[in-house]
Amino acid sequence: MAYLSSLTGASHGKRTELDKNRMVMGRHPECDLLIEAGAVSRQHARIDQVDGGYELIDLKSRNGTFLNGQLIDKPTRLSDGDLIRICDIEFSFHEPASKGSSELIIDSANFGTGFSTGLGASLSGSVSGSASGSFRASGSLSGSQLGILLVEDEQEARDQRAVQGKLDVRGSTYGVQLTTSAEVRLQAVLDITQNLGHSICLEEVLPKVLDTLFRVFLQADRAFIVLIEDGELVPKWINTRNSEQQENFRISRTVMREVMDSKEAIISLDASSDERFEMAQSISGFRIRSMIVAPLLDSKGQAIGAIQMDSLDTSRQFQKGDLEILASIAVQAGIAIDNAQLHEALLERTKVEQDLELARQVQRAFLPSQVPEVTGYQLYDFYRPADQVGGDYFDYILLSNDQLVIVVADVVGHGVAAAMLMAKLSAETRYCLASRHELADAVSLLNQRLMDMNLKRFVTLLCLKLDLSTGLAEIVNAGHMLPIWYQHQSQTVQEPGDDEAGSPLGIVKSEDYVSAKLQLALGDELLLYTDGISEAPNAQGAQYGTPRLRQLAGSSAGDITRLGQLVIDDLDVFTKDTRQADDMCLVILRRTR
Repeated sequence: MAYLSSLTGASHGKRTELDKNRMVMGRHPECDLLIEAGAVSRQHARIDQVDGGYELIDLKSRNGTFLNGQLIDKPTRLSDGDLIRICDIEFSFHEPASKGSSELIIDSANFGTGFSTGLGASLSGSVSGSASGSFRASGSLSGSQLGILLVEDEQEARDQRAVQGKLDVRGSTYGVQLTTSAEVRLQAVLDITQNLGHSICLEEVLPKVLDTLFRVFLQADRAFIVLIEDGELVPKWINTRNSEQQENFRISRTVMREVMDSKEAIISLDASSDERFEMAQSISGFRIRSMIVAPLLDSKGQAIGAIQMDSLDTSRQFQKGDLEILASIAVQAGIAIDNAQLHEALLERTKVEQDLELARQVQRAFLPSQVPEVTGYQLYDFYRPADQVGGDYFDYILLSNDQLVIVVADVVGHGVAAAMLMAKLSAETRYCLASRHELADAVSLLNQRLMDMNLKRFVTLLCLKLDLSTGLAEIVNAGHMLPIWYQHQSQTVQEPGDDEAGSPLGIVKSEDYVSAKLQLALGDELLLYTDGISEAPNAQGAQYGTPRLRQLAGSSAGDITRLGQLVIDDLDVFTKDTRQADDMCLVILRRTR
């Protein structure tokens, strides 16, 4: 169930469940959420459940209702982490966890000295942190699920908080300082360096870094590491010294971004009165008294996140020297994070390549493993996908009545999706040929079955049925390239079936395909191919073209394997120094008697 968490005012820390379809907020005692402040209207605003979500509506209040710092004048959709402000009272809105999403339960009553966890990890079962308490989660965690909220401070704060590469130190009275000895600090930095240098598992190392920082900075109450993921700042690790701190942890996006943009670490000995943070609600509202923030940079010097430590007690502030220590640790941590991310990307790429190799092997199993031996004919085939898997398809299907069916097809596009449809096409083609006696009827049925799948993809297909005893060939063309027919006796080349060709499969459900017939004589050849061959580009962008195939037909002195190799060699010469643009398939048939 969604809820509001009170961030300011007398009800600070109170959680209000949005358990009604309409929740009215205001000063009137009968409001669902009572806000006892004089400037608040009697019925100030309300939250409605609409279409599975929540909308914030201002009820024509005197002082207006603000969402993330902006005055609203119409129903506005709420998102997880949004800040609602009514006069000087502020709430944060939190969505319920969706079905199947991660669940995190923190037993705060059992925590000892603190806790830390890597939010980017996938956790299951029981996990122990640095404290004696326990928490459990499944799936991938987000900052909001640990009660961490990144807030965007108002624009005025950005203007007044520019760091400009300087370390700002305000006030001359620091109070009682809690410090560690130089030996302890040096050993802690060495421990961190060793941990970062010998591990690429950030989910283990960086929480330990935060634990070690708490040994160095005794004045610190909280520590955060925030990383950039897909252009957004995401809280990844948190450590708190005291289990009684607030459930919701608010981090200023503005401060983090300024540190990363300037690539300068900053320190404030009194954040509550520091003019750079004067308008930052996430600083003053959370009562941060002293803080240091350092950017995390990768090996190229680009900001990939930031680390922040802060204190909530005026008697426990950071010193100027603390900034240098945190900055040096941040440099090492940034490089370690960058290396770990590169390692994870390499592992993911390796896994993808392994999956694609397996897919290639599976797809190849759908294609003929060898050329069938049929008396009186020679066959040659060539198949080369543009990627590890492809969408081109060919097959030889021997029917019981001394007939051979040759299929050459091309699924639009290439890659995994095309390969999956190609596998389905293989099974469907065999089913339709077994279900219909006439070749044209079988192709029409195949088209209908593909249309029923509603795949929004089309397939060009050339299906040839050959009577092995007579040499009579029947061709059905569904939007495919015309076959090249070399007639040995006349030494002429034709492209039969143009008038009978129909639409590609998967476009018109009611398409009735018709066949064209031709009589193969001794020495005649048929070349069936896909557009990956005829449209293959060279370095200048010109296409290989059908005329080159027509010219090569009949040039092998009756050696069908030599003809196939002549075509492929000529194609490779033409496309030299270019990347293969599409899948390629070639099948050649020659009558030998």
